[in-house]
Amino acid sequence: MKNVFKWLAFALLVSSALSGCNTFHGFGEDVSHLGGDIEHAAE
Repeated sequence: MKNVFKWLAFALLVSSALSGCNTFHGFGEDVSHLGGDIEHAAE
């Protein structure tokens, strides 16, 4: 029974993380923008 709760918690965590950017494509864009900001800050 504990395994069920672990998997449920994991699924909830993953779904909440992905809901912030809606899609994997959105996540890629978020990471790309972050990389650009870091690059500009280093200049």
